[in-house]
Amino acid sequence: MLQAPQRTAPSGPALIRLLARLADVDVPESRQSLSDRLSQWLGWTDAIALSSALNGKPPALAAGARGFGSAEADECVRVRGALAKAIAGDSVLAGTRRRGHGQTQMQMPDAPADYAVFRQRYLAIQQSMETGIATLRGRLRSMLAAQAPAMTRLAVIDAVMERALSERERNLLASVPGLLAGHFERLRAAEEQALAAAQTAEASEDAVPVTAGAWLDVFRKDMQSVLLAELEVRFQPVEGLLAALRTR
Repeated sequence: MLQAPQRTAPSGPALIRLLARLADVDVPESRQSLSDRLSQWLGWTDAIALSSALNGKPPALAAGARGFGSAEADECVRVRGALAKAIAGDSVLAGTRRRGHGQTQMQMPDAPADYAVFRQRYLAIQQSMETGIATLRGRLRSMLAAQAPAMTRLAVIDAVMERALSERERNLLASVPGLLAGHFERLRAAEEQALAAAQTAEASEDAVPVTAGAWLDVFRKDMQSVLLAELEVRFQPVEGLLAALRTR
């Protein structure tokens, strides 16, 4: 019996692996080094700014900046937890609601299965993540700049990289809802086919019961997983700044 070739699981962040699985595509490993890829993303003005930050005289320590302590670390945990909770508890992404007891449970009507609703929600949550994390990143960078010349240099490098890469990051992440749209339609089509097959075979003893609308709950969970994986990617610069601050 012929077997379909198995896809090679891509390496990298969980977000990439998850999107590759949901979009059912192969993601070839890049043959370029990280430095080569960065050179294509940075404009000449960004390259000059980064070179100055790396090779120039360390900037003077910022005056009056607050030192890093447990309160700031707790705030990072709070922000990340709040964003994750907002994703998990979002009304559009909530699972099927039910009413009644025991054998008489009935499904309450879900919102219309219109992907535009999910796209709008995804973009809104992305905006919340971008705003909250950018604010937190700026605060940590200010604290880092008050520590020592080497730490001040690191804060400047982080500011240059954020300015240089933020637009590209925004554009790349904005494409995620488009990838999820294909997954949405494939799940819906698969259930429609299963329901049609079940109706054709309902007189047969081999008929497999199909729960109408179950595909939408699957999609909601998948979308939550993608958003949480994106949160992990977006939080990586914050984790780097925290690690630097904790070395002091």
